[in-house]
Amino acid sequence: MPKKLSIKQRLVLIFFIVGVSLITGCVSTGQKAAESVVIAPDKNILRVGVTPNAPPLIFKQGNKIVGLEADFARELAKYLDKSLRFVELEWQDQIPALLENRIDIIMSGMTRTPLREVRIAFTSRYLESGQMALIRREDAARFSTGIFSLHTSSAIGVIKNTFGEYFVDERYSSVKKEIFSTPRAATKAVIDKKIDMFIYDAPMILYLASENENQGLTALFALLTREDLAWGVRKDNTDLLNSANSFLQNPNNEKMLKKMTQYWVPFAR
Repeated sequence: MPKKLSIKQRLVLIFFIVGVSLITGCVSTGQKAAESVVIAPDKNILRVGVTPNAPPLIFKQGNKIVGLEADFARELAKYLDKSLRFVELEWQDQIPALLENRIDIIMSGMTRTPLREVRIAFTSRYLESGQMALIRREDAARFSTGIFSLHTSSAIGVIKNTFGEYFVDERYSSVKKEIFSTPRAATKAVIDKKIDMFIYDAPMILYLASENENQGLTALFALLTREDLAWGVRKDNTDLLNSANSFLQNPNNEKMLKKMTQYWVPFAR
């Protein structure tokens, strides 16, 4: 027969159970809140949609969001005299979130395209860029004759719903296409020889090539396309659109913006 607990032992047990319940309740509540956080529209807050997996434009160092777009966002918020809130989104959710007024502006390395301009407005270009290919250094000679040699690739990696995917669909439809959810997953596939190349925006390809130089990766340095990177705004938010363009075109900001751009993207024009 179990030994009866003393009054003191019973009190200790009760406090222990209550304490565990409180801790568990706090953790559960905190997790739920983090998953469902929505920042309501506020004239004093600039809600910036980002997908922080594209260095050097927008990515994370520890828990901090950094990169060229992050620096631009902080300066734009100051210019508008607003508080800054980054809203992390999956890439394919950026435009829907903007249209549903869950964010105010997309600052995440988005290419301005005619199809996207059907739904949203874009600011002036902040960076001229283009698509570039990440390859294994041992294959450099194989692809040295230019973009036509890409047709000899056995498989090309792309990120879903990016301009890189559209480009490959249009120009290299005869080549097997592998879709990845993140640039780092695609980069690993190049290293592991599951694909021959990864096509993505030039700033990110150069960053990934530099980061994985010891893994035998390099870039085909010729741009495969010419395109404009810009910020996306709702078409009815003309005040923000005009203010963002004013920020980009303000002569007083020119030196600061150029310095930030060349810090993160040394090849930028």
